[in-house]
Amino acid sequence: MNIKRNDMVKVIAGKDRGKQGKVIRAMPKKMRVLVEGVNMVKRHVKARAKNQKGGIIDKEMPIHVSNVQKITATE
Repeated sequence: MNIKRNDMVKVIAGKDRGKQGKVIRAMPKKMRVLVEGVNMVKRHVKARAKNQKGGIIDKEMPIHVSNVQKITATE
């Protein structure tokens, strides 16, 4: 896997095709990357403490490394 954290990537397959973002986290054993603003899903969160609110939040989910392409500075 040649994609590392803080690399700029472009999604080349899936529902977010064409989007670009920075890699937040790379998971080489699972062959997945977490890209900023890509593959957003809604999660229902329960309030755990009195000062923490529950609700529906948007969060990024990992995407397979074969669905992203590294962007060089010249592109």
